[in-house]
Amino acid sequence: MATYKKRGYKPKTVKEKDIEVEEQNSTTAEVFNTLDETASKTEDFVAANQKYIFMIIGAVSIFVLGYLGYKEFVAKPAQVQANNEMFQAKKHFNDAVNGVSSDSLYNLALNGSGGKFGMLDIIKEYGSTPAGNLAHYYAGMSYLNLKKYKEAVAHLDDFSSEDQILAPMAKGAIGDAFVQLDQKEDALKYYIEAANMRSNEYSTCTFLYKAGVIALDMGKAKEALGFFNRIKTEYPKSNEATSVEVFIGKAQAMTN
Repeated sequence: MATYKKRGYKPKTVKEKDIEVEEQNSTTAEVFNTLDETASKTEDFVAANQKYIFMIIGAVSIFVLGYLGYKEFVAKPAQVQANNEMFQAKKHFNDAVNGVSSDSLYNLALNGSGGKFGMLDIIKEYGSTPAGNLAHYYAGMSYLNLKKYKEAVAHLDDFSSEDQILAPMAKGAIGDAFVQLDQKEDALKYYIEAANMRSNEYSTCTFLYKAGVIALDMGKAKEALGFFNRIKTEYPKSNEATSVEVFIGKAQAMTN
């Protein structure tokens, strides 16, 4: 590679080189002295405060061991027991969904029967477990079907999940409850949230459709048109897409 010398460059004299080496050595020495001083201060701090440091380490260790012990010997057995207790209540709920004496079965799902826990008992006794969380969903849906809408909202709002179907279904069911309570703004809010939580032909289309219908009913035709067009363009093979053209026509007529 070609090299060049700057204009006016003069070779360094022996004296200049010696001074430069001395300066470099001095700088290096200062760095090492600073590191030594820092290390000494650290050692002094540890020596002076080792009692407190060991106390902190001990406390952290106890916390970690306690947490691991809790998960292994308390949380896991509680979850197993909660699932066992929940079996009969889930059966009542499923039978109710299938239309077998539904109202009485939803009540049994909530309150239990034959000495077996209902969903409300599971929540009370095992509320901190995954089963207790799921019991909020079943309780909320049971109350929704029993037309006890405020109770439905309370339990469904306490339910949390990453499930592709259950998570948006719970949010959408809150929207259904608010429709029945004639709180349309709240219903629309939850329908939109439910539609946007996941992307699939089932929950997304269901709640985009409901959001469009309630928006149209509220006179928000432009917003409704957006929901209906999303169904048409993004989910053309869905069940909702077969009837969405009618609502698109209504929304367009209202915006003109």
